[in-house]
Amino acid sequence: MSNLFIHPTTIIDKNSTIGENTKIWHWCNILKDAKIGNNCTIGQNVFIGEGVKIGDNVKIQNNVSVYSGVEIEDNVFCGPSCVFTNVKNPRSFLPRKTKYEVTLVKANSTIGANSTIVCGLKLGIYCFIGAGSVVTNNVDDYSMVIGNPAKHVSWVSKSGYKLDKELFCNVEKKSYKKMITPNKFKI
Repeated sequence: MSNLFIHPTTIIDKNSTIGENTKIWHWCNILKDAKIGNNCTIGQNVFIGEGVKIGDNVKIQNNVSVYSGVEIEDNVFCGPSCVFTNVKNPRSFLPRKTKYEVTLVKANSTIGANSTIVCGLKLGIYCFIGAGSVVTNNVDDYSMVIGNPAKHVSWVSKSGYKLDKELFCNVEKKSYKKMITPNKFKI
């Protein structure tokens, strides 16, 4: 049995798919062919563009814009007022709908409030984007980036805590070992 909740002020275009137990709050706009997974929470005033794919257990806070070309995998957190772009050099007088760039947000990532994600990037698994950051480059798995432009400042654990210099998480009491490939981790 589905506990789907869609607030009456939300507009959902044809051919959009919304999974079970998802909650969509006030004044959202979901364009055609968008796919939203199970157990998602879509906050107030969220825009989800045409063909956007959102996985299961995703939380998108208030005032977020997810434009066409974006794919968000499972268990991602998008903080309030973060924005995804889809054209690197927009001009109002030049239509570029056929030139949308793909942005992939890998599973279990966190994007802080008021961050901007420039299009054409990949945000790695378990990465953590600090609030107010402007992301202009790919982000490695387990990397914490902050600033404008966003720069790597630390590695983080699966639960989002900074690792020390020995890649140990004092909260989880776990050590994260570097794999042979730089900037990739496994426990």
